[in-house]
Amino acid sequence: MTELWSETDVGVLRLPSGRLVRGRGLRRPLNPSAPLPSHGVYLLGRQPPEVPWESDWIRWPDFRLPADRAAARAMLADAWERAAGERVEIACGGGRGRTGTALACLAVLDGVPAGEAVAYVRAHYDRRAVETPWQARYVRRFGEG
Repeated sequence: MTELWSETDVGVLRLPSGRLVRGRGLRRPLNPSAPLPSHGVYLLGRQPPEVPWESDWIRWPDFRLPADRAAARAMLADAWERAAGERVEIACGGGRGRTGTALACLAVLDGVPAGEAVAYVRAHYDRRAVETPWQARYVRRFGEG
């Protein structure tokens, strides 16, 4: 079993179940003393660079929504499952819009009501997370499906 994140690690969000997930902006260099993820989900408009850990890529252009919503839902559900026993990171370019949206979706999977998930992520991860109205609507609709 992989050692989990610490709640004090930069960017780590504690979900109500106790699962810990790290959100990160890929444009900022990874702190060399920070623990590495065991699984990453990268939310970018083009394929991310190779990483030495297991990873998934969700084609998700900046300020937009996932190109394939069914695939995104499956990958986010897998990330949520993995977070019970692995170090999972969710990351996009800046670490706020797409990352915040995906973290809010994980919060929905974790039991946060869909209408409250954006506020939850803003309160516990980054107050500017989920940058567009359509990203917030995506989270609300994520709960329906």
